[in-house]
Amino acid sequence: MSLVTQLMDALQIMPGVGPKSAQRLTFFLLQKDKDGARALAKVLGLALDQVKECDLCRTLTENDICNICSNDQRHWQQLCVVESPADIIQIEQATDFKGRYFVLHGKLSPLDGLGPSELKLNKLIDIMARPECQELIVATGSTVEGETTAQYLANLAEKGGIKASRLAHGVPLGGDLEYIDNNTLAHAFAGRTFL
Repeated sequence: MSLVTQLMDALQIMPGVGPKSAQRLTFFLLQKDKDGARALAKVLGLALDQVKECDLCRTLTENDICNICSNDQRHWQQLCVVESPADIIQIEQATDFKGRYFVLHGKLSPLDGLGPSELKLNKLIDIMARPECQELIVATGSTVEGETTAQYLANLAEKGGIKASRLAHGVPLGGDLEYIDNNTLAHAFAGRTFL
């Protein structure tokens, strides 16, 4: 198999990149922007070698503790649980939230082999045990799995004596946070309801 074909196949691992898009990207990188392609390859290699999960919130970072968790201006009273690091970026861009985060890296889905241990919910329980933690904001998508996860997290919060709230208004049923515009997300975040 030629290197051109291998590159086209490799590019198709990205979401939304099918055979035609992979072909366009391949020819662009090889014909129009070789310097950009080299820079992309270098940064991708560095990211693969150095990026890991934050020891506290599990977002992606090259440090042991991410910038949000190491920011002493952030408080522990509100803990926002999201499905992916992309959700943190959306919330940070759309709101003035100054609490902390916890990234699940998925949602409860027994069919996919994702249970409480795979989502590291014991680590979340330890964080919720902090005396300053007062509210768990559940910011999972409104898919069936997202709703199941939200209810499970609300039950955990209740057992820990913490209020649980859920994003509301504007998050479409079956939608994921990373695809929602900032105004809709800001409205949903401000109008969250307690579970």
